Amino acid sequence: MADGYLESRYAEYEQRKAAWLKKKKKNRPRPLVEKPEDEAL
Repeated sequence: MADGYLESRYAEYEQRKAAWLKKKKKNRPRPLVEKPEDEAL
């Protein structure tokens, strides 16, 4: 009985973790790249 309970809880945890990671990756701001005005520098 305990094994089934733990397995279902772990499966729910993995689903929540995957959703959190997907949301975290999706909302990451893009880094601003500053381009020099003079390319010769």
